[in-house]
Amino acid sequence: MKRRREEENGGGGEIDEALLAALESSSSGAGAGGGGGAAVELLDVKGVKKMVLAFERKLRDNIEARMKYVDQPDRFVESEVDLDEELKKMHALAASPDLYPELVRLKVVGSIVSLLGHENTDISTDVVNLLNELTDGDVIGDNEPAGLLVDELVSSNALELLVQNLSRLDEADPDEAAAVFNSLSIVENLIEVRPAVVELVCERSKLLKWLLTRIKVKEFDSNKLYASEILAILLQSSAANQLRLGQLNGVDTLLQSVALYKSRDPKSSEEEEMLENLYDCLCSVVMHPDNKDKFVKAEGVELMVIIMKQKKKLAYGSALKALDFSLTKCSDACERFVDVLGLKSLFPAFMGKVPKKSGEEVDERLISLIYSLFAGLTKDASKERLLSKFEENEYEKIDRLMEFFVKYHNRVKAESKKLDAESFEELDEDDKYLKRLDAGLFTLQLLALILAHIWLSKLPGVQSRIDLLLKQQRLSREDVKSVLQEYRDNVDDEGGKASVEAFISAM
Repeated sequence: MKRRREEENGGGGEIDEALLAALESSSSGAGAGGGGGAAVELLDVKGVKKMVLAFERKLRDNIEARMKYVDQPDRFVESEVDLDEELKKMHALAASPDLYPELVRLKVVGSIVSLLGHENTDISTDVVNLLNELTDGDVIGDNEPAGLLVDELVSSNALELLVQNLSRLDEADPDEAAAVFNSLSIVENLIEVRPAVVELVCERSKLLKWLLTRIKVKEFDSNKLYASEILAILLQSSAANQLRLGQLNGVDTLLQSVALYKSRDPKSSEEEEMLENLYDCLCSVVMHPDNKDKFVKAEGVELMVIIMKQKKKLAYGSALKALDFSLTKCSDACERFVDVLGLKSLFPAFMGKVPKKSGEEVDERLISLIYSLFAGLTKDASKERLLSKFEENEYEKIDRLMEFFVKYHNRVKAESKKLDAESFEELDEDDKYLKRLDAGLFTLQLLALILAHIWLSKLPGVQSRIDLLLKQQRLSREDVKSVLQEYRDNVDDEGGKASVEAFISAM
């Protein structure tokens, strides 16, 4: 859903008023009382041609006046007012996206885009407002011909000029603050229509650098919120962008940004949303192997452990999620976690001592973290510290582990029975596997792998404890092995298959 600028956050009302004024101007007298003929004229090909010709004429007049009277602004100001009026009239085109191909055919898009670099920021702001309205998702929708406008904007260097214009806008001015918001909205609009823009905008411009600078600002406002959201969109599915951000010292910047909330909660739901966006960015960035090392060196593991200790409801779950992503397939992060006494925060949480209303997602994150530690720790001393946790208090953590295993085993079993019903006959095996994953199969597989690691450790009394707990639930090691076998059969990595096979044989 498209974000709308909040009135309370610096200039929100100005956007609505500016757009309303532009629409009123473009209607040429349409509205209460009549005179709507001019608006109707603009909604056909002839009207578009007339509009484009008038715009090109005013643009040429302004260029000539500026060249002729370089040091005499009063001599070209009138041409700028005329140009401004023509830009406002073009807002009417948003009512007829089916006419966008005509704009492309008339080769006017490049001229409009060029004004993003106009010396007068009032003009560039007008262009931003216009492009935001023309590219709005509600306007373009699934209209593929309208998508031609987006393609033309990209080929006319709109992405580059849009970001260049961002760097000169002064957010102390409400109109320019609104233009910043609308510029980010244009980026989101273009991505919605053409997902490839996610990487194009980062290849061709310094948007990532600008966004990092913007989220560094300590004061919260709607533009910082939107900057965090756009950054999350750019990072969530692009390994190239994740790598770029890491090279811009982005990991450190994100850690500094979330550190502001290590001992306090956000003051509003909007600020809370921004913090969630920042953590999402952090999780996306550390998905790239090159950035995991940066996360460790920037003391990201230490920061997340500190945040967990504070037990602030929102930050707790987010820090846990960031640790889950950063420790996955990263031995250095796993070792650092143990070294900074992360186990002291992890296992009380595993035993249920977490902030209220943390939910099932937190449980699954904790299970994933424990598995990552078993898979990633390489030092014998670290492994022993992890395993010793399962001996404490008469094997209470093994009891908890088995409690989770039974819960997810029953859930996946029920889903499997449902999928075997005739109503699901049309689903192939891959679809059924995905549905079982949604029902908790992946978490069940992690639990089985953890049990296998513990079993293989041959800690005194552990194996008999596991057998006893399984028997009490009318289960056996064969049920654990069955889960491991299915996991093995769906692992692409041959080395991973061999490791799981070793677990199966050992049990």
